[in-house]
Amino acid sequence: MNKFDVSVDTRLCKACGLCVLVCPKKVFELRDEDGKSVPVNALACIGCTQCYQICPDFAITVYKKEGALA
Repeated sequence: MNKFDVSVDTRLCKACGLCVLVCPKKVFELRDEDGKSVPVNALACIGCTQCYQICPDFAITVYKKEGALA
């Protein structure tokens, strides 16, 4: 079981694609219909928070799953 999960608030996302570029595990893709980011491979998230740190719109949340050991 992975220890982290990630979500994108598509109301805040401006489709810049920076999260897609920085994610070492390729968690994100841009949706075809509006170009906004979606976590298509959230199980691969390692909790590095690079996506969270680079997002200019504060649309990404990375959190540790309940019960996950450090």
